[in-house]
Amino acid sequence: MSDGTLSGQFLDAAIDLLRRVRDEEASSVEAAGNLLADTVASGGRLFAFGAGHSSLAAQDVVYRAGGLALMNLLAVPGVVGVDVMPATLGSALERVDGLASAALECSPLRAGDALVIISLSGRNALPVEMAMAARALGVRVIGVTSVAYASQTGSRHSSGTYLKDHCDVVLDSKIAVGDAELTLDTVPAPFAPASTVVTAAILQAVMATAAGALTDRGIEPPLLRSGNVDGGHEWNRRVFEEYAERIFYRR
Repeated sequence: MSDGTLSGQFLDAAIDLLRRVRDEEASSVEAAGNLLADTVASGGRLFAFGAGHSSLAAQDVVYRAGGLALMNLLAVPGVVGVDVMPATLGSALERVDGLASAALECSPLRAGDALVIISLSGRNALPVEMAMAARALGVRVIGVTSVAYASQTGSRHSSGTYLKDHCDVVLDSKIAVGDAELTLDTVPAPFAPASTVVTAAILQAVMATAAGALTDRGIEPPLLRSGNVDGGHEWNRRVFEEYAERIFYRR
């Protein structure tokens, strides 16, 4: 239970969200993990995309110790993070029609691959178009989003649809519209967002499921080890060599 401090209240809120995801999204996490395992087993490649702060969870599964070596970041210039100046440009680019299609045309994505798309609201043109265009290419799509936005906000894509409408598997982060867990009478706006904590945890649960599913099929999961433990670099070098044609962050 919370100790009454704001930090304690926030941590309790995050824990409650994680429990909801564990209890309510278990079948979807299982389906997403198996989709990734299917892709790896059939020779496909894995990609993750997120815009703005949603890109943090995408980056968290790429070139990560304990993670799948085949997970590549699908980067769209200007929307990967808040390093673009001005930072507000990234938000504006998420609403630009045609950007996702142009990015996919210049990417290595092809039929038989899998793409994880992270978008908290799932309402902007970029993630919706990304999912639609990827599936048209024959790519399997996993969407990580807050489904609540679809019933409480309007779509910003010309189709009037949301990310959740164009995915093979949808993972609902349960984040409330506005992404702020705390309020105070003395503070004029809600604060303390939890979407990054929850979304990153969801994706790591999916990665763990994929690794287990591959093992169950007699396939050694292409996992990376920390370069800060003895033998880590040697282990990773072997994985990089074995899967060189499916890893793009080293080129």
